[in-house]
Amino acid sequence: MNPSVMTSGERIRHYRVKAGKTQAAVAGLVGRSEDWLSKVERGVISIDSLSMLIRIARELGLDNVADLVGGAVDISTTVSNQHPSVPEIKRALTTPPSLLGLSRSGGVLAPEDLAARVREAWEVYETETDRYGPVGEALPGLLADAYATSTAVSGDAERAAVRSLISLLHLHQVFLRRVGERALSLRAAERALVIADEVGEPALIAAASWNVSGILVSSGQVDEALDLARSVIAHTRPGPEAEPEHISAYGALHLVAVIAAVRASLAPTAWAMLAEARKIAKRIGEDRNDFHTAFGPTNVSMHSVHLAAEEGDASEALRLADEVEVPDNGVLPLERVTRYHLEVMHAHRRAGDDFGTLFMLRKIRDASPEEIRYSPLAREAAQTLVKRARPHMRREVHEIAQHVGVLT
Repeated sequence: MNPSVMTSGERIRHYRVKAGKTQAAVAGLVGRSEDWLSKVERGVISIDSLSMLIRIARELGLDNVADLVGGAVDISTTVSNQHPSVPEIKRALTTPPSLLGLSRSGGVLAPEDLAARVREAWEVYETETDRYGPVGEALPGLLADAYATSTAVSGDAERAAVRSLISLLHLHQVFLRRVGERALSLRAAERALVIADEVGEPALIAAASWNVSGILVSSGQVDEALDLARSVIAHTRPGPEAEPEHISAYGALHLVAVIAAVRASLAPTAWAMLAEARKIAKRIGEDRNDFHTAFGPTNVSMHSVHLAAEEGDASEALRLADEVEVPDNGVLPLERVTRYHLEVMHAHRRAGDDFGTLFMLRKIRDASPEEIRYSPLAREAAQTLVKRARPHMRREVHEIAQHVGVLT
């Protein structure tokens, strides 16, 4: 077979067989299940993470990720692909908090000023297409400010500062996971969970546990993620008078359990957790973004699409997607919406619907021009369309292919 005309899944299978390795062996080495790798190789699901592609390439003895995704990407498996902000973030996360706070010049921020700066950093990350540079540069100093403030105040002011600190550590987790630093991401998430547990607020504990479970899922530790989510769900169940943010964080725990369960090949458990999440979303009655969990009716519906796609039923995924109306009011983070649109695009592609695939690629490019350039899933779809574009589609296909770098 000629790797130049294969999909990424077919390439992975080609090089895995060539290396004499079983699906179980390769999957275990990259922290995934044999069932997951089987679905990847058959094109049921696709890998939209460069860090995972790099790990697979290394285990298959390949020198470049381009061997798995084609010439659109040129990343050596032996050269560091570290984001430039990571060294300073790592230093901040490994420095004792009491010393980190002392490293700041000037006075200590007031709790309300700290909260405003953390909100501003989140707003840039969740709404701006050019976000990794400015957010990464701001994180280490902001973390030092947060520790200094939480140490200097007491009473209600301390509680407010601690909530900002937990939110900031959550931002560290999300940022680090997206730039491929999973170990550091987990460190930030676990630190936030310890602080939340010390505070003792069920809403904070639920949100912080959702954070940890998310990075465990992305690292392939799906059994651990599911166990954590379930145990905290039992521990933080909201009562009749619970605040919306508590209910929202509690519901988000169910959604991360959905993903963990389906990736652990426990589809019935995943659908059951999704049904519970739908009940909780109905109780809230609106889309919210408490603790940046993006929980509400829309995200629950998005997860139903994801669940059907993970099971390999593209037709059902598209049927469910027809019932999802993504709001344009900015409640849902751009990253969440983009990931959902990529899932829908891939379902169209698996169903053989070139027009639907192109429509979704256009939608993703227009909303997230930076994100689409770094999506292996989008690049592979564009590359496939270039080879068979119908005359009335060709111009737009070529424009998108040039934008993502698969056509010069």
